[in-house]
Amino acid sequence: MTEEEIARRRPRSDGQRNRERLIEAASAAFKAGEIDVPLDEVARRAGVGIGTLYRHFPTRDALIETVYRNEVAALGQAAKQLAATHAPLDALRGWMRLFVDYIAAKQLIAPALNSLVGGTSELYAETGVSMKTAINELVGRAVESGEMRADLDPFDLLRALVGVANVASDAAWEASAKRLIDILIAGSRPDAGK
Repeated sequence: MTEEEIARRRPRSDGQRNRERLIEAASAAFKAGEIDVPLDEVARRAGVGIGTLYRHFPTRDALIETVYRNEVAALGQAAKQLAATHAPLDALRGWMRLFVDYIAAKQLIAPALNSLVGGTSELYAETGVSMKTAINELVGRAVESGEMRADLDPFDLLRALVGVANVASDAAWEASAKRLIDILIAGSRPDAGK
């Protein structure tokens, strides 16, 4: 087998399962506010040895970045799934609710993200493209269906939700942000303000 064939070889299924369990364990810890959870504890919670963790994630930064990228990828995948299974406004509403959950998770993961040695600007730029693509497609469907104004900047909807998260100082901000979704959608209807 050539080196190129080895490089293209799919990971073993048990190795892939171990990687997924490590990501899930780290994600759960970060979302629970355990930003400084020791890596050996992440490995223990995932049911693998520390060597397995380091084989998949040679540094703490690599694990943190992967957890964050997975959160963003899940949100992008959810946009596609919602668009395929729901009416345009229902898909948009559902995705925006997931976006609020993402903001909550990001707020918990942010201290860990900010500790990345290489910085986060490139990571945020890459993942921001995914967010913009998702919201553009969902709003585009709603505009095409005639349920939303054509002059709407889709990213304004996300800015409004992020704004609520940034000014909120209590745990009730998530419920407030989710109520805001219906207000934003109602205000984005073609007949709003008439």
